[in-house]
Amino acid sequence: MRLSLLMLAALVPATPALAAETPELQRAVGAPQAVGAVHTLRQIPEACARLEGVFTGQAAEPYRFSAVRTSEQCQPRARFVDYAKAQPSADKGWKLNDVIRVPNAACPAQQAVGPAQQAVVRVWRLPVNNTQALDGQGQSRIYLEEAKKQAAAGKIPQVTMFAAQLQVEGKACN
Repeated sequence: MRLSLLMLAALVPATPALAAETPELQRAVGAPQAVGAVHTLRQIPEACARLEGVFTGQAAEPYRFSAVRTSEQCQPRARFVDYAKAQPSADKGWKLNDVIRVPNAACPAQQAVGPAQQAVVRVWRLPVNNTQALDGQGQSRIYLEEAKKQAAAGKIPQVTMFAAQLQVEGKACN
């Protein structure tokens, strides 16, 4: 009995680390992309953003990605922030939201040499609970003067944030 409890106690600290590496969204490896072909990795509608990537064919920077605004008329309910500045981690409340893997079409699977080159983009999400108080009619209302006072006092409501990290894995193509 004591041995079982010790084994269970030893496993408990490992569980959060494992959960932190399991993304909220599960997806298969993407279709191989040709060098120079710009492709969409993922859309984040609440941030009015789309992640685009491209294999460059250069050894120094084999893959490049960026967040692109989807529409000027889109009103974002979330923000896409720089990964280096945000430094997301589970300890800070961030959740690993998605892991996107895109193989390089110019690099066929290299069984003897190692795995083929692929871009891996990890998308992190910092959720915020923005439930608004409802009035007597069950409506959420924002009054202009109150909102101005809150903004002047620096009490602007927080919004969900997203950040993405790029890694290139596997052997470069010859």
